[in-house]
Amino acid sequence: MNDKVAGILYEIADLLELKEERFKPQAYRKAARNIESLTEDIVEFHKRGQLKDIPGVGEAIEAKVKEIIETGELRYLKELHDEFPAGLMQVMDVPEIGPKTAMRLYTELRVTNVQDLKVAAEQHRIRRLKGFGDRTEENILKGVEFLERNQGRMLLGYAHPVAAGIVSYLRERGDLDMVSVAGSLRRMKETIGDIDILVGTDRPEQVSDVFVSYPEVEDVLAKGPTKSAVRLANGTQVDLRVVDAGSYGAALLYFTGSKEHNVKLRSRAIDRGYKLNEYGLFRKDSDQLVASATEEEIYLALGLDIMPPEMREDQGEIELSGQHALPELVSMSDVKGDLHIHTEASDGAMPMEDMARAAMAKGYHYVGITDHSESLRIANGLDVVRLRQNVEKARALTASLGGIHVLIGAEVEIDERGKLDYPSPVLAELDYVIGAVHTRFKMSETEMTARLLTALSNDHLNILAHPTGRAIGQREAYPVDMEKLLDEAKAKQVFLEVNSFPERLDLNDRHCRMARDNGNMLVVNTDSHHPSHLDNMVYGVAQARRGWVGPNQILNTLPLDGLERALRH
Repeated sequence: MNDKVAGILYEIADLLELKEERFKPQAYRKAARNIESLTEDIVEFHKRGQLKDIPGVGEAIEAKVKEIIETGELRYLKELHDEFPAGLMQVMDVPEIGPKTAMRLYTELRVTNVQDLKVAAEQHRIRRLKGFGDRTEENILKGVEFLERNQGRMLLGYAHPVAAGIVSYLRERGDLDMVSVAGSLRRMKETIGDIDILVGTDRPEQVSDVFVSYPEVEDVLAKGPTKSAVRLANGTQVDLRVVDAGSYGAALLYFTGSKEHNVKLRSRAIDRGYKLNEYGLFRKDSDQLVASATEEEIYLALGLDIMPPEMREDQGEIELSGQHALPELVSMSDVKGDLHIHTEASDGAMPMEDMARAAMAKGYHYVGITDHSESLRIANGLDVVRLRQNVEKARALTASLGGIHVLIGAEVEIDERGKLDYPSPVLAELDYVIGAVHTRFKMSETEMTARLLTALSNDHLNILAHPTGRAIGQREAYPVDMEKLLDEAKAKQVFLEVNSFPERLDLNDRHCRMARDNGNMLVVNTDSHHPSHLDNMVYGVAQARRGWVGPNQILNTLPLDGLERALRH
């Protein structure tokens, strides 16, 4: 129910922006963010009469949340929908199109959906509008293509917990041991299509019955002893494959992929007198089964060490495995802390103490508080007075909590010239400084590269946050010469962030691999705005693993004393 309520509130915010409301959209979005981050079902808050205890839920929003919970819908949302064409919301999903632009395109060109927008751009009608031009029209067309390219894909950070819930359900209700996600989700790709789940059992009909009875199932698309498919209430399709327990390992290897990895494995098998498929590894001349129960025994029979799923992309991992020279990859157990955390002082949802306690509950040795700097007004950035108050709070928290060291930093804006928001004497008061770009994304590659290189030259800068500025499915990365950026960051001893937020995952896996090969040091952070966001660390770690990065190249795998030395350059 949390996702449903939050989704409706987000939709209201978007529609209110179309009406050019100034403050209401922000209020609805704040409430939505806090509701989707709840660790308890919002229905329980309603039963206890505690909806107003949720940050951002005042009297007006409380009434609407009650109506959604009690009736499953909201009259106010329907009234807002009636004011606009149904497709206008989709137009705002296109990068470059905000509410004001969407309304102008609607009123002046009668653009009511994405297809109308594409046609208007292709016919060069948009550039004729006052304030628009050739470049704007070209960017809108690129935005439409970007949207079309990402349709039907789900972010890893949304698919992963959904799949984990189903796997847990099957284990418990089906009394199963051999259950796993497969496909691109097991390889932890940043976006996936459908969720694939594999089960090994001698009771296939019983497993299929349990699968289709999952509480979130809305439609059963297919049901059989070996294959079933359902659509969940949130629209996600989940496919189940059931195999004999004895061939589970071979099936898991096959259905995990990637296709390119599997092709290379089959070629290796043929060269050694075998044939490999989803049922097992067999001798080519006699069909005698060689291995099938586990992935490890199949790899071993082929003279290979088992490769982590994140590496299985045919990027040289099979060759290294054959030489028993696979690199060590960073793991969640290596992570000692999180250095990119926001509190209610800027745009976070909770007080500093709550965020620190949540980090301590994860067993972290340290946590870094990094609220936004003054010029990012949309995020309630801190002026120098409020920043210094944050410093005092952090110092006091370290003493009072005892079990975790609270470091104090700031996420400081990098302006268009590459200058940092606060003056040097103020930056010097912090334990460390994160630099970030949140504005002027449309600079040329030359301009953006110069902007970032200038920022890297600031002696106070320790970390460059989300270095390419992308928002998966929403905004392309800004253009930057990555080789120059990596070289300069290495020379200046600035750590590049792997931002774990599902919409970012920035650096991406390819850039992580480039950084690893270049000898750069990285840091995996969550950019948390709520305690529940700390759980996103797994996605940043997965991104680093896909880039073959080991713990020795990750800043926040260091113990506190090593971390402090590294931050002092």
